[in-house]
Amino acid sequence: MGLRIIKPGIADSIQDMGRYGFQQLGIPPGGVMDRIASTVANTLLGNKIDEPVLEMHFPAATILFETSMMIALTGADFGAEINGKEVLTNQAILVPAKSELRFTKHKKGSKVYLSVEEGFLTSQWLGSSSTSILLHKGGQEGRNLIKNDLLEFNNREDLEIDTLTHLPWRASMAEFYTDNLIAFMPGAEYPLLEKISQSGMVTNKFKISAHSNRMGYRLEGQALLLGNKKECLSSAVSFGTIQLLPNAQMIVLMADHQTTGGYPRIGHVASSSLPTLSQVSAGESIQFELITRDEAEVIYLQQQQNLQQLQNACNFRLQEYFKNE
Repeated sequence: MGLRIIKPGIADSIQDMGRYGFQQLGIPPGGVMDRIASTVANTLLGNKIDEPVLEMHFPAATILFETSMMIALTGADFGAEINGKEVLTNQAILVPAKSELRFTKHKKGSKVYLSVEEGFLTSQWLGSSSTSILLHKGGQEGRNLIKNDLLEFNNREDLEIDTLTHLPWRASMAEFYTDNLIAFMPGAEYPLLEKISQSGMVTNKFKISAHSNRMGYRLEGQALLLGNKKECLSSAVSFGTIQLLPNAQMIVLMADHQTTGGYPRIGHVASSSLPTLSQVSAGESIQFELITRDEAEVIYLQQQQNLQQLQNACNFRLQEYFKNE
């Protein structure tokens, strides 16, 4: 038993932390767009942090839980309701069997993550359950979810749940996101930018284009110009690489990026800022902040420490809660 897709969303898929070690074969890592939200979704339930989750965009799927389950929703706020009752993000929820989850309104963010206790039962490809739409591999037959798809649970036994219940603690997410301020480090071709373009990259705001997806976020704003134009050989790129396109606009490569690229690499988004960037919707604007590699490492390590503290706290609270039940 598991959950069934009653009505599909526009691009719902199973994702985990991605598949690594195959870029030399042209296979991108993929995985979740917002690693913080996915990690917290699993942490709230005591799961391993790399358990597969359901990544959804708005309008998101309508879901029927065919069996009782403990779940968590993190990331975007899409006005989630279960059986017509509002449910909260960043909090573990006990859901009775035959309950229906709907998302009623786009309030904030662009991707919501659904985790279930002990994870989804999925088949892996190259060590990962992540869906690769381009390669038609992983997840649910290598595609986005469709009507009547059944996602089975890994749990060992059915939970006896009669009433929809929020567990009495909630994860604080404020320290993980930066209000659309995106830290980046200079890329290999950053010195080739004209000085006015280097300055404009951090003083101006750039809008996320509607022509953005899991492969890359196209940005619209001030034209950025190279002082010395140079032919660039194709070289390795990664999640967060900022490239300058021939139209003088930028693209930030996202989770499903290609493995190599030939456009100038003028920057790289800091790992700590990728969750914030991932949650920016098309039409919204971001602003870049230039930082050093050392500063990026300090911020990232602090973020990881915060996640570890949250994991310790959740594990303790879960043990205490179910010991007293």
